[in-house]
Amino acid sequence: QVQLVESGGGLVQAGGSLRLSCAASGRTFSSYAMGWFRQAPGKEREFVAGINRSGLNTYYADSVKGRFTISRDNAKNTVVLQMNSLKPEDTAVYYCAAQYGLKYEVRDFGSWGQGTQVTVSS
Repeated sequence: QVQLVESGGGLVQAGGSLRLSCAASGRTFSSYAMGWFRQAPGKEREFVAGINRSGLNTYYADSVKGRFTISRDNAKNTVVLQMNSLKPEDTAVYYCAAQYGLKYEVRDFGSWGQGTQVTVSS
């Protein structure tokens, strides 16, 4: 398994940008597809973006398509979520996780990081 640590969250005005990073420890990072998820207060954790092991295929929730970009660097054991044109409804704790199942759904991911808070003001 891998251990994951997120960073880069903060407070930003609507329309602004943030770049989240997830650092992985362990020698098997490239063996896992990776995902970003978020959880807003009172809501369930939801899928935001995913990337396969090579980084060639990416997947996005409809709510963030065209605004967010996921990427990874297997040499540096990192996965990044670039978030542009942020909206107040993007406010949540953001988590990265490794895929242990087959789908890009919460139940197929594990090794959750501690999360990083993103707050978008209107």
